[in-house]
Amino acid sequence: MEEEQPQQVSSTWPPPPPFWRDFTPENVARINELRKQQAEIEGVEDSSKIRLQDPPRELRNLQPPLEPADGVWRVFGDTYRLNDELPRLEESNIRRLFPNPEERDRDGKHFDRALILKRLAKSLLLNFLELVGLLAMNPDATEEKTNDIRDMFINFHHLINEYRPHQARESLISMMQAQLDRTRAETNAIRDAKDKAERIMEGLGSLKIEDELFSTLTSSPKKESWGMEGETWASAVADL
Repeated sequence: MEEEQPQQVSSTWPPPPPFWRDFTPENVARINELRKQQAEIEGVEDSSKIRLQDPPRELRNLQPPLEPADGVWRVFGDTYRLNDELPRLEESNIRRLFPNPEERDRDGKHFDRALILKRLAKSLLLNFLELVGLLAMNPDATEEKTNDIRDMFINFHHLINEYRPHQARESLISMMQAQLDRTRAETNAIRDAKDKAERIMEGLGSLKIEDELFSTLTSSPKKESWGMEGETWASAVADL
């Protein structure tokens, strides 16, 4: 009987880094005190902006690292940049089918992205029809046509991605406008409720109380019946 192999347990995400153990309340209070002392020496009001030059070993992980000098870092195998720019087509060895940003808007001519996108879309349809014809007649000669279609698609998406900053700005404006409209609507609802309450209070204050009702409410209470009977019997005994 073959020996059973031990089951290996693997995790999709890596375990947390070991330096989280350094973030204890004592270490946090200690590094804050060191920052305050350094801020007093440097004459800085905000001690959170102070960076200790040579902190103790147990406090080094509590100080955020410096920004990468080249602005590039890797996380889980992916590369990120501090200055998130759209990569150029030439960096990916892709043939550019529209002018470079430096060559646009020259001689008073406006660079119309919508017009370029329409031309690329028509060229894609035409090249697709040509590709279908080549596949029917000579399938071995379709490599060049597929490369042309690939370059057109990449140029098409690259030109669309140039709208991303504008899209992000307009989305932020739309979100802020929606929040402003919602706040204004809530404020108007509160004002309407306030005005309604004031009108109700003014209506209650303008009511006139009848004199008879007022005298009834303000007159002294009547004596109880048993008290009156007691007075009657007392006067009768006195007469006898």
